[in-house]
Amino acid sequence: MTYIYNREFRGPLEACIFDWAGTVLDFGCVAPAAAFVEVFERHQVPITVDEARAPMGAHKRVHIREITEMAGVRQRWHDAHGRAPTDDDVETMYQAFIPLQLDCLADYSTLIPGTLDVVKALRDRAMKIGTTTGYITDMTAINLAEAKKQGFEPDSTVCSNEVPKGRPYPDMCLQNAINLEVSSVQACVKVDDTVTGIEEGLNAGMWTVALTVSGNEVGLSLDDWQALPAADQARLRAKAEDKMRRSGAHYVIDTVADLMPCMDDIQARIARGEKP
Repeated sequence: MTYIYNREFRGPLEACIFDWAGTVLDFGCVAPAAAFVEVFERHQVPITVDEARAPMGAHKRVHIREITEMAGVRQRWHDAHGRAPTDDDVETMYQAFIPLQLDCLADYSTLIPGTLDVVKALRDRAMKIGTTTGYITDMTAINLAEAKKQGFEPDSTVCSNEVPKGRPYPDMCLQNAINLEVSSVQACVKVDDTVTGIEEGLNAGMWTVALTVSGNEVGLSLDDWQALPAADQARLRAKAEDKMRRSGAHYVIDTVADLMPCMDDIQARIARGEKP
């Protein structure tokens, strides 16, 4: 056979699917990190903020389990309890984590600068807005309510407990594609500040944009970030960029405010017949 059929999507982008904390609100993804540190402290096992952040983006029960699987944390747990952590310990900590997270979410729900402008620009292009999150439904309801007060209201929101598998599996992105009635996953862009969130988008067959400065990898509030000397900002940005590029993201930018040039480039690539 001399020729084969090659089917190419050449249409417009139809949907942008955002993460929540560190992407559209809670600059630095501060709320979940603080809660993880607290819940381990209550079990006499101190963990560092870096350890708390490492599995960020996963379902929160999975996140806790992955922290307990870190060699240093397992050793500290054994020192404190005389044994390794068990699945029952993970469940106990997860149940303690839920009210801790619920209590503080409203305090960390300020929209990241640029979010509303970008969403308006996307809607002006007739694009729909979806969201995914490692939070469960009750937690996300707080974010949704606080974001709505500030003018952000997505068309679809899917939480990690509402699908068979959370990140890095594609379930939440694919459910958004169904909810938003898009014609192809190639017409969707996933925007996230965590490696597992980028993997979620890639596994769903979507274009992906990774965020660095506003997200989990830098892990600083907006005030703390702005207070840093330029040299320190450059060092932290470079480290985060390296990690997010290695995640396989198609684009790596500082914050959501920098998104629209990526959208223009993705649309041009689609017009050339490129795929995610």
